[in-house]
This record gives sequence, structure tokens and C-alpha cells, in this order.
Amino acid sequence: MRVFFKAQLASLTATAIDFLVTILLVNLFGFYPVPASAIGTITGGAVYFRMGRNWVFEAAQGPGSEQAVKYIAVWIVYLLLNTGFLYLITRYTGVNYILAKVGVAITMSVSYNFVLHKKFVFK
Repeated sequence: MRVFFKAQLASLTATAIDFLVTILLVNLFGFYPVPASAIGTITGGAVYFRMGRNWVFEAAQGPGSEQAVKYIAVWIVYLLLNTGFLYLITRYTGVNYILAKVGVAITMSVSYNFVLHKKFVFK
């Protein structure tokens, strides 16, 4: 249970950075929400990898390049799902992009990321 809570804290940190980047790109630089979200997700993903490897799963002693390749594979699917769901929700429901991003991030963190990071990437 301790690992689950550490993973959620790391996810929350990475998500906060993701959201900050996304919101800044949309509101200060005029990006469209979907590409801004993709850039934010990339930034948050890099933060989570470091935290996951070194703190959450304490897997820094494992082969970093192998973990990185596995993480990138899992993360690419996450990026596609995250961006796809954000697009569908904002396009077809009219929900604000920030609210949609929150819902997608929470759902994906608990259902997708934690399981694959624990069982596949940082095992």
C-alpha cells in the first residue's frame, strides 16, 4: 500500500507540472488545448520517470536504459490515450479542457499507469 501512495504522490507531482505547462501554453502563448496537453504530458512524464525509478519503486539499481525503453513504450500509449480522451471529451461534450484533463489524468493514473509501472517498467 505504501508503494501505491508514493506512486499517487509522484503522479500528482508530475500531473501538477503537466497542468502548469498546459495552462501556460494555452493561456499565455495561445496554443490549442490538445497540443498544449501533449507537451504538458511529455514534461510530466519525464518527471514521473525520475520519481518512479528513484523514489516510488526504488528501482535505480536496475538497468536504466531497459527501464527507460519500457517506460517510453508505456508512456507513448498513455500519451495517445490521454490526448485522445481529452480531444473526444472537449470536442463532443463541451467540457472545459482543464476539467476534462483532470478526469482523464485521475482515471489513467489509477487504472493504467500504476499497474504497468509496477508490473512491467520498474519491477
